[in-house]
Amino acid sequence: MRPISIVGDGASGLARRLAGRLDGRVAVVERDGDSTGGYRPGPEPSDPTADGGTVDPTRRSDADTAIGFDAGGNWSGRGTVGGFDDLLDGLAPDHDYLLAAGKSRLRVPAVLLGPDPDPESVPGTVLATASGPDEVDLDSLVADLDGAEPWVTRETLVRRVEASADAERSGAIATFTGRVRARDAQNDDRTTHLAFEKYDGVAEERMDAVAAELTERDGVFDVRMHHRTGVIESGEDIVFVVVLAGHRREAFRTVEDGIDRLKDEVPIFKKEATESETFWVHRRD
Repeated sequence: MRPISIVGDGASGLARRLAGRLDGRVAVVERDGDSTGGYRPGPEPSDPTADGGTVDPTRRSDADTAIGFDAGGNWSGRGTVGGFDDLLDGLAPDHDYLLAAGKSRLRVPAVLLGPDPDPESVPGTVLATASGPDEVDLDSLVADLDGAEPWVTRETLVRRVEASADAERSGAIATFTGRVRARDAQNDDRTTHLAFEKYDGVAEERMDAVAAELTERDGVFDVRMHHRTGVIESGEDIVFVVVLAGHRREAFRTVEDGIDRLKDEVPIFKKEATESETFWVHRRD
C-alpha cells in the first residue's frame, strides 16, 4: 500500500480528488475533530436508506469500531485505533493506497497546503506544496506517489503467499520480522532510531533474485521479502521474510537462510543513532 499525508486547509477535498485518479483500492482517512483522536475511514456516514444499503456507524455507540457498506461497495466507519501506525498496518493488506487528511507520519510522504507551507513542519518527505488544493498538479502527484516507498507489512506478504498457486500443497508459512532493538545490554546507550539507505534498483533486483533462488528449493513454493528504508524508530519493524512451504522444516530453514542472505547480499546501508552518537554500522570495526 502507498500512503500519503495531506495537511492544511482543503486537505479532505484534495484527498477525494486524488482518490478519483488512482487505480486500485483506495482508503481515504480523515482525522476527527473530537478529543478521542480517532480516525474516520472512507466517505461521510449517511442515514440508513429504505433498501437497507447503508448503516450509520455513529448510531452504534456500543461498538469500538463499526463499518457500514452501501450498495456500491463503499464503506464508512468510526472507531478508535491505537495510533496512525496501527491504522496503516490494518489497511495495508487490502488497499493499494491510503490518503490521510490532516495527519502526517515519518516515512509517509506528504503534501502541504497553505499560504506559507513549511516542509520542516512534517516528519515525512514532502512531495508537493501549494497555497490551496486546486494548485496541486494531480498528474505529477500520482506519479510521485507511485514512486514512493510503499507501506508493506508482514500480513501483506502472508496474504500474497497464501494466494500462491501452490497454496493447496503447503502445510507451513514461516515468517521473520526484524525490529529496531533499543539496546543490546541493559547498560548500553539506548538506540533512538536507525536510518536505512538502499542502492536504488540494485537492492530490489538482488532481493528478488535471492527470493527466486530460495523458491527453487524442494518443498518451497513462495518466498517474499521486504526491507523498509528511511528513518525507523526504536521498537518498529524493519524487515520481513515470509516463506510458504510444504512442511515446517523447509519453511524454517528457508526463512533463516533468507534473512542471512538478505543481510549479506542486498546493498542496504544502516546508520544508527543512539543517545550519545550517530554512526554508519558497516563502517564500524
